[in-house]
Amino acid sequence: MITLGIDTATSACACAVWSAGEGRALAVRAEAMTRGQAERLIPLVQETLAAAGLGFDAIGRYAAVVGPGTFTGLRIGLAAARGLALAADRPLLGVTSLEAAARGLDVGDRDGRTLLACIESRRDELFVQPWGADLAPLADPAEVLPADLPAYAARVLPPGPVTLVGDAVGRGAAALGPWPDLRVIQTTGAAEAVAVARLAAALSLEEIAARPADPFYLRLPDVTLAPTRPA
Repeated sequence: MITLGIDTATSACACAVWSAGEGRALAVRAEAMTRGQAERLIPLVQETLAAAGLGFDAIGRYAAVVGPGTFTGLRIGLAAARGLALAADRPLLGVTSLEAAARGLDVGDRDGRTLLACIESRRDELFVQPWGADLAPLADPAEVLPADLPAYAARVLPPGPVTLVGDAVGRGAAALGPWPDLRVIQTTGAAEAVAVARLAAALSLEEIAARPADPFYLRLPDVTLAPTRPA
């Protein structure tokens, strides 16, 4: 089983090809990017497949990060993933950016530690969600101001070591201050793309169907629709 994962929801344009048979990523590409994904994503997918020595016909399943994140970026990734999966009649899995960040961690960065995924909102707030070492969510995703993060973390995190992961860990760590036994891991989209591709290979078709690739927002998009003219 070959799966392809896409992440354009946060601060990168990233793609990964995962081989379930070999238990590893065959190729990964990630470029730091907050705009321009529409022009870059499909060429990046093609480059990643070429690096893996594969064509689109080899892909058995697709996976995409659905947000929260940047409004335009996540929609570009979802549109591309939907188009590719529909054209090939292949299953498509949706994974939140917070879960993708947590699942992208190496086992050694998870074992015995609580995880706090911290994603950039491009506004004052941070998108956060706590996870257990077993990747079970400990609370729902939340939108938290940095000034409120210590109180939030004290409320939702159990005692013990914490791994802070995501593209907003710099702001998150600064907000938490001298938190005991805090490990900080900045991500760039590559680990997330691998994680969602790996997850797509591991789940059953029924489990994939329960994870639709629909945009996930914690806040309404900052978009104003044009008024509708009367007929």
